[in-house]
Amino acid sequence: MPSKTFKALVVEEIEKGKFTRAIQERFIEDLPDGEVLIKVRYSSLNYKDALSATGNKGVTREYPHTPGIDSAGVVEESDAPKFAPGDKVIVHGYDLGMNTSGGFAQYIRVPTDWVVRLRENLSLKESMMYGTAGFTAAMSVKKLLDHGTVTNDGEILVTGATGGVGSFAVALLALEGFSVVAATGKTEQANYLKSLGASKVISRDEVNDDSGKPLLTRRWAGVVDTVGGVPLSTAIRSTDYEGTVTTCGNAAGAHLDLTVYPFILRGVSLLGVDSANYPMKIRQPLWEKIATDWKLEMLDEMTRECSLADISGEIDRILDGKQVGRVVVDLWD
Repeated sequence: MPSKTFKALVVEEIEKGKFTRAIQERFIEDLPDGEVLIKVRYSSLNYKDALSATGNKGVTREYPHTPGIDSAGVVEESDAPKFAPGDKVIVHGYDLGMNTSGGFAQYIRVPTDWVVRLRENLSLKESMMYGTAGFTAAMSVKKLLDHGTVTNDGEILVTGATGGVGSFAVALLALEGFSVVAATGKTEQANYLKSLGASKVISRDEVNDDSGKPLLTRRWAGVVDTVGGVPLSTAIRSTDYEGTVTTCGNAAGAHLDLTVYPFILRGVSLLGVDSANYPMKIRQPLWEKIATDWKLEMLDEMTRECSLADISGEIDRILDGKQVGRVVVDLWD
């Protein structure tokens, strides 16, 4: 019987340091080992996917490769008793789309320990409207709340606010009743950010202090940082007494230029956020919260949809810093 084929975005290194990407036909048998075969209905675009799609060896070591760290679909085959054909599931993080064939394909095969069962009141498409970005924002907000940040403490800063993580952080913080200040390099998107619940929109220049001063004027009760670098350093040095800062990205730089003074003179707490390897025992409950208390009404306003055939152009957009919100990929359009 002929082997079953499916469509996937495949990135190839045609010569050293030169990469191409194209939609190709692949065989199910070529997928990596795993207990669960999933027919992927939707994926979503993240900055890490764009890096993988352009040959970043720090993300993906070997090519040819199919990126896509997010996927939502239906179990087609399962060797694990936990899942059965027809189950609606999500897979994101772990090694998916990095060195394991990812969600920019109509099928994936993964270990059962990577698979999250989808709640009935969250559709496959809605789950990818959140995806890794929304999940990371939810983790960040949860860490602020768990660390004792409350609404009357003062303003909460979100950096990189028009990005996927930033947009969801603004919306979730506003949903929790916080006064949110959104910092962005795209101030022309102020109306978009205010529609998500931001009480104020500021230029990223206001949180980009490279003076070297160990402490700055106290402004923030808490911070959700999505970009790293100088904005993160500025935010930490501007955080009020006993404030909490979460950080999850490095688009503005991986280096952090600081003294210990914000921590020992103001009691600031810096909490790292890593969604890729977040343990399943707390991953599943957080998805359940996203599907209930944190299910946002403005998901359509925060996302755009594209087909697999159009994903290459969207990759270029995110690399050029032109993306706003989230891009959902329909694998069967």
